[in-house]
Amino acid sequence: MAVQLKLNQTLTLKIKRLGINGEGIAYYKRLIIFVAGALPAETVVARITKATPRFAEASLVKITKKSPDRITPPCPVYEECGGCQLQHLVYNKQLDFKKDLLRQALEKYKPAGYQTFELRDTLGMDEPWHYRNKAQFQLRKNKKTQQVEAGLYQAESHQLVPITDCLVQEPTTQKVINTVVQLLTKYEMPIYDERSNAGIMRTIMVRIGIETGEVQLVLITKTKKLPQGNALIREITNRLPEVVSIMQNVQDKKTSVVMGDETIHLWGKDVINEKINEVSFELSPRAFFQLNPQQTKVLYQEAINALDLSTPKTVVDAYCGVGTIGLSLAKKAKEVRGMDIIPQAIDDAKKNAEAMNLTNTHYEVGTAESLLPKWLKDGFASDAIVVDPPRTGLDNQLLKAIQESPSPEMVYISCNVSTLARDLVSLSKIYRVEYLQSVDMFPQTARCEVVVKLIRK
Repeated sequence: MAVQLKLNQTLTLKIKRLGINGEGIAYYKRLIIFVAGALPAETVVARITKATPRFAEASLVKITKKSPDRITPPCPVYEECGGCQLQHLVYNKQLDFKKDLLRQALEKYKPAGYQTFELRDTLGMDEPWHYRNKAQFQLRKNKKTQQVEAGLYQAESHQLVPITDCLVQEPTTQKVINTVVQLLTKYEMPIYDERSNAGIMRTIMVRIGIETGEVQLVLITKTKKLPQGNALIREITNRLPEVVSIMQNVQDKKTSVVMGDETIHLWGKDVINEKINEVSFELSPRAFFQLNPQQTKVLYQEAINALDLSTPKTVVDAYCGVGTIGLSLAKKAKEVRGMDIIPQAIDDAKKNAEAMNLTNTHYEVGTAESLLPKWLKDGFASDAIVVDPPRTGLDNQLLKAIQESPSPEMVYISCNVSTLARDLVSLSKIYRVEYLQSVDMFPQTARCEVVVKLIRK
């Protein structure tokens, strides 16, 4: 029977490893304790902040024995912001941690033969900073200074941490946000207050095409009304020539979902262009696109390597979005068929295919679990299926559809090691897992992407 701890109790603990959120893991009389900010091989004094019969959480009070891998985080708001979890860990050890994360997930779910799976070393970045091509910062009005501020909410709270220089954000995106925030103050724009559900301006979203330098600004508002809108747009376009598209998105619901259903074109183009691996993409405000284009090239190249297209194949691209993966491999494939539930993404995918003069692609709106059986019934045979699901992993219906008619090959691209390991329990019954290749898409954070090569048994 594990021990029951008390709130605010302090303990001296030895940290064994890192958990899935980058927190230190220690044991006290067999009870697991999560200590945010602690590193393996450290001895720390920690104060209990949450106590349950199964686990406890603690805050770091003091490090009595320090890890040689600990560094001083360069970001001034690192502790408060919560956007990054690993800035205090030297980068090559972050890469080791991401491989270990995969190992921990496999040990928890135990898919068939997991002990023999080949886990390849994580592919990292030469410069693991300033990589994010999109920023989504919440707005608030500082009651003391009357200035508008933009930033991120502190973890597990609605306390805004103002950010003027995010070290993982592409510098141009931050520059655009800082300028727009100054103008919102200047024009006395009514800033949304979630307590009173009053005000208009909620969030600023900025995305840059790294290869093209084009920037899109999206003003997310509670109403369609945009007071001083013309003056604001005029000054933004004068001061920020890199901004080629200004859009407004209306989110009138009281929700933590950032964007609403209605998007209004305010100025310039309604999309921006981006290029990855020779493939050009048009990005509309709500189109999903990977946040780290530099590592996306690495990730997609790994997917292409896993498919081995030395002989042309018919490939199904489930969860295709704007076609990023499928179009990257279409030149070498016999045919690529993609599906997504967002009609706008499918429109973008078709346009992107057309712009590349690709005649061997077919994109359709719908779920993979409904379209896959329909295509197979119509006589389409797939040599390989590529899945890149959201963090929740594969939909149960899709998993069933894959099990009922498995393609000879499968490539699973995952952004969540836990749901990947869970899905591999079913998939390893039909497929042999050749290897798992982790790719560091989000340096300084506890998140990790993985490419898995599967061959039908």
